[in-house]
Amino acid sequence: MGFVFGPVPSRRLGLSLGVDLVPPKYCSYDCIYCQVGATTKRTIQIKDYVPLADVMEELRQRLSLCNPDVITLSGSGEPTLNREIGLIIERIKEVSDRKIAILTNGSLLWKEEVRQRLLEADIIMPTLSTAVEATFNRIHRPHPELGLPKVIEGLRSLKKEFRGFIGLEVMLISGLNDRDAELRELKQVVDELEPDQVQLNTVVRPPADASALPLEGARLEEIEKFFGAKARIISHNRRERQGSGQVSLRDSVLEVVKRRPLTASDVARVLKAPLGEVEILLRGLTRKGDLTERRHGHSVYYVAKGS
Repeated sequence: MGFVFGPVPSRRLGLSLGVDLVPPKYCSYDCIYCQVGATTKRTIQIKDYVPLADVMEELRQRLSLCNPDVITLSGSGEPTLNREIGLIIERIKEVSDRKIAILTNGSLLWKEEVRQRLLEADIIMPTLSTAVEATFNRIHRPHPELGLPKVIEGLRSLKKEFRGFIGLEVMLISGLNDRDAELRELKQVVDELEPDQVQLNTVVRPPADASALPLEGARLEEIEKFFGAKARIISHNRRERQGSGQVSLRDSVLEVVKRRPLTASDVARVLKAPLGEVEILLRGLTRKGDLTERRHGHSVYYVAKGS
């Protein structure tokens, strides 16, 4: 499996080169909205999940071919589960002057050793989607040892210690955390945390659980005004999505792979689509069982189910 994907155009970060630091799908949550699919290994065990030397070699090779705006530690699960994330940040700074971003669910920031490993990053984007414990459990389905008070405690500590940019993501799901009473409670906590930006998101791609429904654009705009000057909508609304080509790209990928096994580069070339977007889509289709991976030599080929 490759550890580096993209670069991918990101509404939050510009051109982002992703680095995957845990196997699919090791995570401390099993979020109903996750585009990667259901969590296969829900855990809070921190360890060396991937070989550092291999990650850095692949990253060096990819950097020789592209010039991203930012290198993003994220991917198939929760990156802060990787004990070597601090060392990886250090090594990246030795080979690149690009900004380093961490996309995290924020669930482990109450651990001091986790926060310390992230302090040399430039951007941290944790998630806080509710201030109500019952809603938190419904949306995130966390590891049994995690709870909302721990998550908020970790965010408070991060704000005190981190000198970079904090973009707090609020994932909004219709009928779950978009009610006015919920939002008032969340805004109280967000105002206390004082992130640099409040990033309002909703369900854009097919979620792990079909019950996770997106908000309409008009409602997102109302919530943006409610959260104030720091708030920014980062998702496309439903009308934008209908013309985005996301569904047709998925169908096209499945159709072209049915004909013969192809690498991600092959698919991108045939469909004239961005490689980073194709890689993410292929990973998601593989995890959902629509495709399987087959290795031949040094290449990974994608094969349609039943082929």
